Amino acid sequence: MPVRPRKDGWTPARQAAFLGALAQGRSVEAAARRVGLSRESAYRLRTKPGAGSFAAAWDKVTGKPPVKRKVTPEERAVRARFGLLKVRMYGGRHVATELKPDNRALLSFLAQLDRAGGSDGPGA
Repeated sequence: MPVRPRKDGWTPARQAAFLGALAQGRSVEAAARRVGLSRESAYRLRTKPGAGSFAAAWDKVTGKPPVKRKVTPEERAVRARFGLLKVRMYGGRHVATELKPDNRALLSFLAQLDRAGGSDGPGA
């Protein structure tokens, strides 16, 4: 199950800002400080069950080779409903974080619901 954000903790927007700052400066401590949280809490979040996409994004911005991981049905449902946060960089600096719809997750989630409902197709 995806990690539920706390208002004073690692919200999705704070995670994206942290990743942008990490990509910009490569320092976990500085990136965490920039979003008002601690280095230790960043590492704790990275290892929590349900925070796999955060860990994968962390690896990507630090240049670590990607590890293949399967998106869980719960994560797909969250992505379908809320979309993804996209970190925008310009000139090596974090300039924005945008919410981007995840149409692939939405279509996949709808197909999963359709199969579970036993529908034989349109007009059935």
